[in-house]
Amino acid sequence: MDSLPNPDLYDVATTSPGPLGELPLTAEMLLDRPSGDLFGLSQDAGMGWDPAKLGGNEFLILSTLGGLRDVDGKPIALGYHTGHWEVGLLVRECAEELARQGAIPFAGFVSDPCDGRTQGTTGMFDSLPYRNDAAVVLRRLIRSLPNRRGVIGVATCDKGLPAMMMALAAMRDLPCAIVPGGVTLPPAHGEDAGKIQSIGARFSHGLITLKEAAEAGCRACATPGGGCQFFGTAATAQAVAEALGMTVPHAALAPSGQPIWLEIATRTALAMLELDRNGIDGKRILTDKAIENAMLVHAACGGSTNLLIHIPAIAHAAGLRRPTVEDWSRVNRMVPRLVDVLPNGPADHPTVRLYLAGGVPEVMLHLRRMGVLNTDCLTVSGKTVGENLDEWEGSERRQRVRQVLVEKDGVDPDDVISSPDQAAAKGLTRTLCFPVGNLAPEGSVIKATSIDPSVVGDDGVYRKRGPAKVFTSEHAAIAAIKSGGVKAGDVIVLTCCGPLGTGMEETYQLTSALKYLPFGKEVALITDARFSGVSTGACIGHVGPEALAGGPIGCVRDGDTIEIIVDRIHMTATVNVVDPPDFTSRPSRDDLSSHPLLPDDTRLWAALITASGGLWGGCVYDVEAIIGKLSGTGF
Repeated sequence: MDSLPNPDLYDVATTSPGPLGELPLTAEMLLDRPSGDLFGLSQDAGMGWDPAKLGGNEFLILSTLGGLRDVDGKPIALGYHTGHWEVGLLVRECAEELARQGAIPFAGFVSDPCDGRTQGTTGMFDSLPYRNDAAVVLRRLIRSLPNRRGVIGVATCDKGLPAMMMALAAMRDLPCAIVPGGVTLPPAHGEDAGKIQSIGARFSHGLITLKEAAEAGCRACATPGGGCQFFGTAATAQAVAEALGMTVPHAALAPSGQPIWLEIATRTALAMLELDRNGIDGKRILTDKAIENAMLVHAACGGSTNLLIHIPAIAHAAGLRRPTVEDWSRVNRMVPRLVDVLPNGPADHPTVRLYLAGGVPEVMLHLRRMGVLNTDCLTVSGKTVGENLDEWEGSERRQRVRQVLVEKDGVDPDDVISSPDQAAAKGLTRTLCFPVGNLAPEGSVIKATSIDPSVVGDDGVYRKRGPAKVFTSEHAAIAAIKSGGVKAGDVIVLTCCGPLGTGMEETYQLTSALKYLPFGKEVALITDARFSGVSTGACIGHVGPEALAGGPIGCVRDGDTIEIIVDRIHMTATVNVVDPPDFTSRPSRDDLSSHPLLPDDTRLWAALITASGGLWGGCVYDVEAIIGKLSGTGF
């Protein structure tokens, strides 16, 4: 108890005069409207909205805001990551513009975790399952504002933005738009947020000092807001949102906190009002052709393998056909990589340079010239993709941002986003390849463009034979890498890390270590887990079936000879155990198990998504399939 309490502490008011004025009620409203509509107006007035202005149309702004900023930007309570730290400023900009136009803005928040913060921890067991949970909650929030006329989603990072897109995709009869939360800037001198995550492994091998690690770690996130500086899952998801037509043009990857970033929110608020006036709802924007456009942009940019999970989930939420492995393979054979950005190289430009080089519209210009883009798709601007590109090509905005890149960084925009001929001359390779074989009968994925060129043959084919080093946990694998238990020539096989084992954790702790250790390019990794969007190297993930579902990856023993062949020209690949010859008849290992700390929440998620098409179906909740399983009718 306080010995000298504040004298005002117990001056407690028990009544209040309440807001002045009166609600804009009519007799018809009192007779015909539900009580919730009427009480909602009382609530609005109680929160301080001018009662005289309560007749406007209501619009909902949902975001993944995390943390609490003071008015000067200093932290009162930290967020989980920079990606959601500043998005409240975008919410405010959207809301103020809606209010200036006579509408009534509402805001709700569903914060998101950070995959970087949970790498190598049990927090990663909740990462991918969070996406489904958040999408459910976001949809419930939308439906819980009965008179909303449209929804704006503000989000940035690895799971928050895919969840937001899934939620909005399901709102087929509402105008919906995305405001991407942008990117953080790289330090003027130091390491990017991808490389910095390997300081532990590099220190363990004597490649950096303690002081170097401490200084570089301090500077890596050089500005307080936005997704990471590399084209990982966060950046890829932003580009996909724009390619789907869910954002205004030139919205993805803007530098967080800057005027050009805030202006995207203003344009989106105005676009939302136009969508409402013109009756353009979600089902007119999200179509099968829009999904294909997203896949085309993904391939041209060299996007994260995690979008192989998220794009099908967005399609499922919209009631559209989910793209298959065959669809992904077709697109990646058809579309060359045009973008040189971290982590794919060769120059490794940060994402802000991709934005200044013209971003998604510039990439789509090249795709249109190639004749592969669906230009008749409608976008939230109220115009088609083709109409947007016509405006972009001759716009002052395009000219000015590209000039900034030249003046500030001395970089030619066409070196960041190249034509197909320029990209081929620079040696840019296509992005995704899907190895099959006796280790992955249901398929797997490798980011072929990220294999170190020095271990690829002159014919464009990566060939590797090596002994298996098997681990049933990421913890054991990273310990071996740090202690010297993995050496050049080895093939790491990481099992029990699929949906049933760990909620399909992300294993960037391993792939980043291999990228930045001198011998790492001579090591391959095969796993039923998934990778961070910034992962590089000869890393094969999403192996199906997973070990705990009886997949042959669970039969591998130490010393088995594994052969990997990846043709980066024709985009074909195989992954096989070639010795012993009786591998296919071998039983599973006896040490396979789910992680002992796997939460029941994640076990439930794994069961539901397994009944819904599993990993290659987007890890979604297919309600009809689940009900069919539960009722015993099958599907």
